[in-house]
Amino acid sequence: MGDLNAFITEETIEGADDGPLAGRTVAVKDNISTAGVRTTCGSAMLEDYVPPYDATVVERLTAAGATVVGKTNMDEFGMGSTTETSAYGPTENPAAPGRVPGGSSGGSAAAVAAGEADLALGTDTGGSIRNPAAFCGVVGIKPTYGLVSRYGLVAYANSLEQIGPLAPTVEEAAELLDVIAGPDERDATTRDASEARDDPDGRAAADYASAADGDVSGTTIGVPTELVEGADGGVVEAFEAALDDLRAQGAETVDVSLPSVERAVAAYYVIAMSEASSNLARFDGVRYGVSASSASGGSEDERSESSAVSGGYEGNWNDAFARSREAGFGEEVKRRVLLGTYALSAGYHDKYYAKAQDARAWVARDFDAALSEADVLASPTMPVPPFERGESLDDPLQMYLADVNTVPINLADLPAISVPAGETDGLPVGVQFVGPAFGEREIVRVGSALA
Repeated sequence: MGDLNAFITEETIEGADDGPLAGRTVAVKDNISTAGVRTTCGSAMLEDYVPPYDATVVERLTAAGATVVGKTNMDEFGMGSTTETSAYGPTENPAAPGRVPGGSSGGSAAAVAAGEADLALGTDTGGSIRNPAAFCGVVGIKPTYGLVSRYGLVAYANSLEQIGPLAPTVEEAAELLDVIAGPDERDATTRDASEARDDPDGRAAADYASAADGDVSGTTIGVPTELVEGADGGVVEAFEAALDDLRAQGAETVDVSLPSVERAVAAYYVIAMSEASSNLARFDGVRYGVSASSASGGSEDERSESSAVSGGYEGNWNDAFARSREAGFGEEVKRRVLLGTYALSAGYHDKYYAKAQDARAWVARDFDAALSEADVLASPTMPVPPFERGESLDDPLQMYLADVNTVPINLADLPAISVPAGETDGLPVGVQFVGPAFGEREIVRVGSALA
């Protein structure tokens, strides 16, 4: 493990001899299943879990000739924006020492930024690829929901998350997307991009890398004022400089409005926490996770004897589950599971979860309207530069509000890319481009004009 603590497990999985990624190394976030290599999700709950199968994206990586070099550090179960809630310690930001690398795919972004891997896979539930890409000065793509298979991804919030690439350049990120994208019979939510966009020529479905030609002449870029107002002054200055660069290359910018985004963070956290409370119910020490006897710190003989009993405990099952989850989960995961369980409980479902789903539909309609006026939308990826390490741990609300520019895109199921856009006070700044559903070629083309 390097000084950055970018990897939880460093173990090599060799790929095929030939293929589009032959000779390239890829780091894989530790919530993506790898046969025979442990997959912890950054949690003590899964410290010893070794999946019996590969995720579809891992199968596609190795078939394309890539060599997997390890499993990267992450916020526990993807719940965080700083990679500080991992049970395996925080990851350092190679682009801004002393600052967080962003999260939850902070290990993947740090590995790419430091050259410890050529490319990396992350997952994005509310910005978890774009946030660390911006904080570490690399490129990250959150694909359209349904473009990339989630088979083998340990679920946090099924309706929001996608697997996507991180890379030093837009073209390299698009090359990795070319390999992992496409329908999968084991994930019923995947779709064929050409069919989804009514594109019989198949141009939308493949060869995203060929779109990285940097040609933005005649492109209309919409700028949602709500996603710029309130951002750090230095971040806005870098963002405006990036827009000036694009205008100089022939693009046109227009102001657009997304009035619903003021409700997006609240709606996102109700939906994400509710889905988390359901998905993480399986980690109870019986089906998955540390047993109650291990959680109690019993001796080896006691654990061996009690292991003959499901969950390692013969008494009250609720007590066994509680002790397993108390020992296995960190504080942020417990907070989100509790809030999600509350939102779904009898008498509160319509008050919170149903209203959050209404807000989600409102956000999607706003993006459709804005994208009818522009080819892509642009905003700062993060409204602030990288936090100092430890700064947000005592104030979770600060961490949640930093997601204000990224979570609306997950609610709307759209694709987005974060590309480097200079610095403020020596700290990396990222700009985000958002496209229509299955419009990955559009965001790759515009992003490649900057990186």
